[in-house]
Amino acid sequence: MNLKDLSRQLGLSPTTVSRALNGYPEVSEATRKRVVEAARAHNYSPNARAKSLATGRSYAIGHVIPLSTRHEMVNPIFGDFIAGAGETYGASGYDMLLSVVEDGAEESAYRSMRARHSVDGVVVHGPRVDDPRITMLHQIGLPFVVHGRSSRLPNDYCWLDVNNTSAFRRATEFLIDLGHRRIALVNGLEEMDFAHRRRQGYEEALRGRGIAIDPALTFSEEMTEYYGFRTADRLLARDDAPSAFLVSSLISALGVRRAIQARGLEMGRDVSIITHDDALSYMDNGNGEVPIFTATRSSVRQAGARLAQMLIDRIEGRAADTQQVLFEAELRVGQSTGPAPTP
Repeated sequence: MNLKDLSRQLGLSPTTVSRALNGYPEVSEATRKRVVEAARAHNYSPNARAKSLATGRSYAIGHVIPLSTRHEMVNPIFGDFIAGAGETYGASGYDMLLSVVEDGAEESAYRSMRARHSVDGVVVHGPRVDDPRITMLHQIGLPFVVHGRSSRLPNDYCWLDVNNTSAFRRATEFLIDLGHRRIALVNGLEEMDFAHRRRQGYEEALRGRGIAIDPALTFSEEMTEYYGFRTADRLLARDDAPSAFLVSSLISALGVRRAIQARGLEMGRDVSIITHDDALSYMDNGNGEVPIFTATRSSVRQAGARLAQMLIDRIEGRAADTQQVLFEAELRVGQSTGPAPTP
């Protein structure tokens, strides 16, 4: 069925049907609903190019991915985010444009997208503490939303973030309540804003309980399994080894667990672990009622879906330019934590 056939069946002009399907405000809600239901019943979808020419929009959302391994997007957690965002794009008639660029070429990629009108907006991933991309996108006028925040920039843009400071403060306090005093932080790259905020939460909890911050127990690196293993293995070899680890990624936490087991120790009895982001579709934190790892949980897939909708609402004029959402992480107690062992 083409546009003329659908228009004839509804008794409406092709222009009215086209405008109803494309969300023009001058079409009444009752008419729009009637047209959409008829299009769905007859499996009709507008020609993408014709739709783009009619509206001046590309109906595509851009994601720029740097090749650098020192970035959160090399982490497979990115796949969960894209899955959630993709569901929202598909439901709203948008395509996804992934652009892989050389390190340092992100600004050129965004400017090219803007100049060629190849996307209607972009999602910014992995914001740094002082991220130049946000200022640049404001300047060129390309609609954007940020997955995270940038601590040292004015708070005048759309973002969705997890309350990383609160999550790691609560996790550290939980370990302190179990009697742990030497708690290692196995963090992500602290030039990234999320890791910067997580260290803040960790340090706030220690200071609040009168525990000195030991620089020899805090680490910052790309969040891989080997990083977790190597860091924990070195610390556990010390006479003053930590009794607990606070880890920024489930992937790194698997490495910490491997180091504990390699030394003949038992996770949860001899050494405790709390990790972050255990709500991953491809990596289940245990199938039983009690999770393997105690974790601060926040669904990356849900974040992707919500952030995609925020951007679409902004593009289509249904939301303010500074819509902001802060998720609180849930602390779920699992098998990886227990009372601090007696010296």
